[in-house]
Amino acid sequence: MFTGLIQATGRIAAIERRGRESRLRIEPDFSLADIEDGESIAVNGTCLSVEEHDATSYVAYASAETMQRTNLGFLVQGSLVNLERALRVGDRLGGHIVSGHVDCLATVERMEPKGLSLECRLSFPNAYACEVIAKGSVCLDGISLTVNECGTNYLTVNVIPDTQKRTSLRYWKPGYRVNMETDVLGKYVRRCLLLQPEAGSGTNEPEASSASPITLEFLQERGFV
Repeated sequence: MFTGLIQATGRIAAIERRGRESRLRIEPDFSLADIEDGESIAVNGTCLSVEEHDATSYVAYASAETMQRTNLGFLVQGSLVNLERALRVGDRLGGHIVSGHVDCLATVERMEPKGLSLECRLSFPNAYACEVIAKGSVCLDGISLTVNECGTNYLTVNVIPDTQKRTSLRYWKPGYRVNMETDVLGKYVRRCLLLQPEAGSGTNEPEASSASPITLEFLQERGFV
């Protein structure tokens, strides 16, 4: 588990591609003195395991599924990535609960200065609209951000100066594709609603109904749209 608070950035030192799979050698900006082989580090919000490491870099394997679902496939030697080590019991949860399992790619549509902050609008597949709410949390390239506004296929976020300085977000531009993970709590709520038993079935056991109870009116009444 992660928090979406980027600890450091890193550079892609090398990429070894084998078919649809890849191994990434990453040179992080933080000390590697205490990392261990097998631990999890989020790379642009994607949970990857450390296969091996030395004093200045580590290697992580990305499966075909990971490469297909995330923006890791767009990386080249020298690319800047956001890095976060896994959460330890007792750590401060300064962002929100992030699993490191990317749901989809969002596309940057525009970026506009708002005072010292930066307002970003991104589009995403409308299949995930039910899991995005205004003033809720979203993880974009590993960064925990608060949703300002949202619709069926877009959201806006406000990025403070410190986040711009500490992350790869300073290199975003219209057309850039961002790893997006919706709030894990929203996923469980959505799943529970989809598996509600039919009214009057006489049983408390959950079962899949023949018709989904989720309608546009249902979501509008509950603030999802």
